[in-house]
Amino acid sequence: MRKFPNNFLWGAATSSYQVEGGNGNCDWWQWEKSAGKTMSGAACRHYEFYEQDFDIAKSLNHNAHRFSIEWSRIEPREGRFSKKELQHYLNVLLALKKRNIEPVVTLHHFTNPIWFAKSGGWEDQRSIERYLRYCNFVVPALAKYVRYWITINEPTIFISHAYLLGVWPPQKKSLFKAAYVEEHLALAHIKAYHLIHKIYKELSNCKPSVSIAQNVMAFVPCKRNLRNRLAAYLRAKVYNIGFLERISMGNFLKRLPLDFIGINYYSRQVVALKQLGKGNLAMDVCEKKHHRIAKNSLGWDIYPKGLYEVLLSLKKYNLPIMITENGICTKDDSQRWKYIHDHLKYIHRAIKKGVKITGYLYWSLMDNFEWDKGFVPRFGIVGIDYKTYKRIIRKSAKKFAEVCRTNILK
Repeated sequence: MRKFPNNFLWGAATSSYQVEGGNGNCDWWQWEKSAGKTMSGAACRHYEFYEQDFDIAKSLNHNAHRFSIEWSRIEPREGRFSKKELQHYLNVLLALKKRNIEPVVTLHHFTNPIWFAKSGGWEDQRSIERYLRYCNFVVPALAKYVRYWITINEPTIFISHAYLLGVWPPQKKSLFKAAYVEEHLALAHIKAYHLIHKIYKELSNCKPSVSIAQNVMAFVPCKRNLRNRLAAYLRAKVYNIGFLERISMGNFLKRLPLDFIGINYYSRQVVALKQLGKGNLAMDVCEKKHHRIAKNSLGWDIYPKGLYEVLLSLKKYNLPIMITENGICTKDDSQRWKYIHDHLKYIHRAIKKGVKITGYLYWSLMDNFEWDKGFVPRFGIVGIDYKTYKRIIRKSAKKFAEVCRTNILK
């Protein structure tokens, strides 16, 4: 038996665009139409059914839930804020608090208002003040009910998919523009961090706990020769902690503008350099597939030990860590439970090694719209019938519920 710390946060996560439906003022909505992609449409109709969904979360013994606020709902036109939509998210918070579920609120989860995207998006230096204006509208209104804030979800993924790989809107492939976006996201976080603390102080609220949700991976050398090990080390340094270093201005002696570190972990990458070179150091992976390992339905390696390794690497920051996402898409629900169990086993091992871990939020509470992959990947511990929008509680959810109830992993 593995006992977790007292007051450990147990729950699941969602993001507004992936579950709410009807986000027509969002850049993704427009892009799906123009690019001929699967439309998110009504998604899971969580905007209507959030009370029902939180009843399910409560029945599964969750004491925490991560969700995001849709900026394009709050500010559908530049400078014009919707009190109606702000009230909706206040109602969402009250619904969670009524059920004694701790909210973890994300302010930016990939999506942007159409007006913001059309006027330069995160490439434009004005993006920082625009984002802060949005924060300054939302945070004071919700502060009474929120302790945990995530300013930006997976900045590294946003940059790579939208500005390097070019598979997400605005579909640009430019190192130059990617660098600008990283700079603006970093400054937006730093300024939002201080703004949120300032707002809480002015309201005489207890101090908030503010972070980002950083996507991390395990980088494993294929053959343990020097160049593969060097490439794996450099990729982990750039991908896993590069943004953390950026917001600390590269000075480890200076306190990070984070109250905890939120991390999203799913998989690993097996590094096999064909030759030495900048591109090879950054991109080469093992193509021989001689590392046999279970995979999810998107072909991602399932590697729980990698989470343990990443957690140990973050110990140097001496900050609490929350697992803000960890999950699997699969049609085999027994595989889902094994995934959860094995990752929790390694999280517990990291705690025993002195890593301060405060919570685990499974991705996702329910099946949802998985961005450019549409509705095919099934990540939820709660299934969704997209014809009837019926919620189906999976066996993995019930097994996880027992861990949440007892604080013990068997």
